[in-house]
Amino acid sequence: MEISGDDIADVVLKQFDSWEKKRKPIIRTNGVREWVPLSGIVAEGTNGFTCLAAATGMKCLPQKSVPQAQGVVLHDWHAEVLAIRSFNRFLLEECHSLALSKKISSEYLRIRDEHERTESHFQPFALKEGIKLHMYCSEAPCGDASMELTMASQDDATPWSLPPSTDALSPSTPQVPASAPEPVLHGRSYFSALGIVRRKPSRPDAPPTLSKSCTDKLALTQSTSLLSSLSSLLISPTNIYIHTLVLPSSQLSSTAVTRAFSPSGRLAPLLGKQWAGGYAFNPFRVLSTEMEFPFSRRSAADVVPSSIASSWTPNGSETLIGGTLQGRKQFDVRGASRVCKRRMWKLALEVAVVACVPAVERCLRVEKYGDVKESVLLDRRTVKGDVRAVLGGWVRNGGGEGFGVEGVEV
Repeated sequence: MEISGDDIADVVLKQFDSWEKKRKPIIRTNGVREWVPLSGIVAEGTNGFTCLAAATGMKCLPQKSVPQAQGVVLHDWHAEVLAIRSFNRFLLEECHSLALSKKISSEYLRIRDEHERTESHFQPFALKEGIKLHMYCSEAPCGDASMELTMASQDDATPWSLPPSTDALSPSTPQVPASAPEPVLHGRSYFSALGIVRRKPSRPDAPPTLSKSCTDKLALTQSTSLLSSLSSLLISPTNIYIHTLVLPSSQLSSTAVTRAFSPSGRLAPLLGKQWAGGYAFNPFRVLSTEMEFPFSRRSAADVVPSSIASSWTPNGSETLIGGTLQGRKQFDVRGASRVCKRRMWKLALEVAVVACVPAVERCLRVEKYGDVKESVLLDRRTVKGDVRAVLGGWVRNGGGEGFGVEGVEV
């Protein structure tokens, strides 16, 4: 039976409905309603559709603050990115539970046989066969997939002229390497330029960021899988790809999503591409839904952004402000989210120990987080490099990878 966008959206929306009121946008004392994007990852299996991760959020860390993050503050908590990070947390917890149980499989993961593992495809865990992963987003992902909507929302939809390439960045933009093939434009500026890598949008007076748009990050997952660097040390990427992306019909521009995501658009050079380690270009299909999120930007005539973000999985939830646990100071290690780099690193290390994977344990028992990413992830780095070369203009949001794993709970 063919699934619909409503099938997937309904599961995520119902999950959000069950959240505590304090984790949702509010109506302010002046009567103005808050809005926030919602995203979720849904598994389709023998038991139907199950939401495995969901998140709200719409902000990211300024580039100047990235070195201060030290693995405890999130760099990007837009709903799509936070949902994927939450999904990775769920997977690592599943690995941990499966390893402790001494069973060969759980509802979603299985232990890979020794004969399946190779030098480049070495991970001990894999998603069980027959499970498909879908993603729902209540808003069009920021960046190239939303540019037609941005144009249509202008009082004057005439595309702005591009400035000379040497002046394409505003004076407030962080310095980028001279080797960058092209400038990274503001999230919604110069919307006559289509098919390009964009930074996260922000107010003109906000400190600039080098976090890439959700469109560009989702485009990348079509080749790297939904796994993070840490998760990909333990779980095979082979079938952990988005099968379907669901957007409200009001947020779906066929022209934009075809250009942004499909092999007939800007990713055409990747068609049929496969890499070592179980990686391949797996473009997702895009479906629409008529269901609307009650706290979307379209929920009222006069809405303002919510400052809070929320992360949920079947194993737990938390509320964030500024990439830090609500109620804690930003950059305080006690405010480290369960999906931050440092806590995810510690969890991955514990999984490697419990699962008795000495090679992975050695990779994770290093002094700095940057050393983890330089360890055995050569195949994943090759995939990312090839995709970024196709997209062009991808300037890394570097800095702040010199932290260790100590000082946080799992």
